[in-house]
Amino acid sequence: MHVAEVDGFLRAHQRYGARPLDAAGRDASVADTARGAEALGVLDPPRDHAALTARLAAYRPELRTTAEARDAARFLLLDPPLPWAARGPYAILAAGAVGLLPSWARGPLRLPYPPITEATGVRLAGHGLTRTIRWATAPEAAEPSHGPSQA
Repeated sequence: MHVAEVDGFLRAHQRYGARPLDAAGRDASVADTARGAEALGVLDPPRDHAALTARLAAYRPELRTTAEARDAARFLLLDPPLPWAARGPYAILAAGAVGLLPSWARGPLRLPYPPITEATGVRLAGHGLTRTIRWATAPEAAEPSHGPSQA
């Protein structure tokens, strides 16, 4: 579970982050998550990007899809337990998340792969949404403006 989570967050950062990481940055990110994972009881977490990739490759032969996994994916993508007003932004996030999955993970879950739509619409919408979230959560955006300084 840990390696899938780290890989997913790293893929998301590389595609939607403000600044993609270089090789040293990817290694540092994996090393940071390894320290946290060990504190939570994960035994021998990968400590660099190459080890993360190798660990995922080692697990692949063990992975199986189930009807329950396909049902869960369908539920989360098509009928999330959200108010209607939140479903638009959620759909963009969900489509972006599906777009980050490698084909070997997407196929067994029967998740679609429309390459042109994904390369254009989904990525553009995902970048727009993540920029909006970054703007809305920036410290400057959170602080109320009190007008000009009275110095």
